[in-house]
Amino acid sequence: MVIAIIGILVALLLPAVQQAREAARRTQCKNNLRQLGLALHNYEGMYGGLPMTNAQNYVPNVQGFSIHARLLPHIEQANLQNLLDFRQPAFLGPFNNLVPNPLFAEAFARNIPLFLCPSDPAPPGNEGHAGYRYGGNNYMLSFGSGQHAHYDLRWRTDGVVYENSFVRFADLLDGMSNTVLMSESVRSVGTDFVLPAGTVPLFPYQATLNGSTGVNSARLAIPGLAPTGGAWSSFQNADGVIANPRLEVVWPTMTSWRGATSNAMRGRGLSWAQASACNTLTNGYLTPNSRVPDVVVHFTGFFAPRSFHVGGAHLLLGDGSVRFVGDSLDRNTCRALHSANGRDVLGDL
Repeated sequence: MVIAIIGILVALLLPAVQQAREAARRTQCKNNLRQLGLALHNYEGMYGGLPMTNAQNYVPNVQGFSIHARLLPHIEQANLQNLLDFRQPAFLGPFNNLVPNPLFAEAFARNIPLFLCPSDPAPPGNEGHAGYRYGGNNYMLSFGSGQHAHYDLRWRTDGVVYENSFVRFADLLDGMSNTVLMSESVRSVGTDFVLPAGTVPLFPYQATLNGSTGVNSARLAIPGLAPTGGAWSSFQNADGVIANPRLEVVWPTMTSWRGATSNAMRGRGLSWAQASACNTLTNGYLTPNSRVPDVVVHFTGFFAPRSFHVGGAHLLLGDGSVRFVGDSLDRNTCRALHSANGRDVLGDL
């Protein structure tokens, strides 16, 4: 009888304990983003603009440092940044087979708790291909809405960062409280894998979908990527580039998924040091925790705010506030909020 009563009490209390722990983790996640917001404000105040990303760097087989690496002194990690040299390339090799510059491999392996959502069960560090280790990342800078050709971050986008950008807070035409600086994401785990077309892994997805097939990666005279076949061709605009694709039509034709050990480093949040869209950047093309997976296209992609929190994900706004937005957030509102000039008012979410 006593054992039965104890069992009933445990069954009743365990969910409450789990909910309390998740509430604490969610609060910590919110605080992480708030601290990153302060770091971005400090950086902008010191240098007059937000830090840039330079994944492409326009130099073959060379990749630059992430925004997260540039923020290190502003999050009490100055000693770690002292191990880096921004005059040197951060990563070496072709984009589909990157390895860290040996000068910085040890620094890149460091786990930084502020970059990690405590609700995400993925390991804080990842072992990538060729045996290199990386500290993971859950918090992504917004390069815009992803609409039209704004997914091509080699050009000026409607977000707060893009290749070699220097966006000022004065450039946020929507106002500081209506523009997303960062949003959280779910880190990828495991190796690459293949699923039948139209099939997804367990939700929330701890992998990205490879959407590069049927898309030419060449830099054109105008922003955007040209389709070469498959479902992408249905969303070619008058300029000959992909624009506003209906991903619910596109993604079910794809089969290849990227995990944390992908040699292309195109899983999500593999490395805080890497400047690619997969690892440190995002857009608001998809709604929070969308059932449509994040689709990676060469150096860019179409993303959603994602988390292991029930019912939504956190957004860091330009005024430094952090908002938890629900999964039911309107798609157009999500895209407008991730842009700096969507003329959208946040209101109540």
